[in-house]
Amino acid sequence: MAGHSKWANIKYKKERADAKRGKLFTRLIKELTVAAREGGSDPTSNPRLRLAMDKASGANMPKDTVQRAIQRGAGELDGVSYEEIRYEGYGIGGAAVIVDCLTDNRTRTVAEVRHAFSKHGGNLGTDGSVAFLFTHCGQFLFAPGTDEDQVMEVAVEAGADDVITDDEGGIEVICPPTGFAQVKAAFDAAGLEPEMADITMKPSTETVFEGDQAVSMQKLLDALENLDDVQQVYTNAVIAEADE
Repeated sequence: MAGHSKWANIKYKKERADAKRGKLFTRLIKELTVAAREGGSDPTSNPRLRLAMDKASGANMPKDTVQRAIQRGAGELDGVSYEEIRYEGYGIGGAAVIVDCLTDNRTRTVAEVRHAFSKHGGNLGTDGSVAFLFTHCGQFLFAPGTDEDQVMEVAVEAGADDVITDDEGGIEVICPPTGFAQVKAAFDAAGLEPEMADITMKPSTETVFEGDQAVSMQKLLDALENLDDVQQVYTNAVIAEADE
């Protein structure tokens, strides 16, 4: 995909996340709770919890809210028990979509996800139907203008798998999920701040959508992301800006 498409999409996603702060807090609380339940309440030995805490800090979530979520997950406070579920499906033109959920009611969640797909021109697939098109990895994205040599040096030293520079000068660093915390710490120590840093499902190929198809695909993605039980939506579709 073209560099401008990637950075336009990153900017758009960040703006939408900021506009949905209440929804973001709900998702972060769920993630903190499940991370603590699965790996314990100590972030130094629980990378998933460390990442969730970093996200909560970046979203300016109150520390007491973070602590209560961790305590609920660790069993120190009563709370709802969430189940992790992944759904796979197809969007406009067969675009691949993965939907990660945390839910206390599997029946409700699958019905809502299936309805969102069917209402907006997609369809829910079976387990494994599109997952093979994605790689589970740590991903860091640096904006054009970032010192490429410095990013490369720090990334390689920290154990990253790949450093890719796009046509516009943006830099992408890929690492194993288990190495995410180490690479992030190295960038922090070097004073290098990525535009985005997360453990993600990275598509092996991408398809750019324009015009009416772009509008339709975005409506599907929005419908899925707006569901209460949805934590994250991954896709190989790239939505081009209307004026491009």
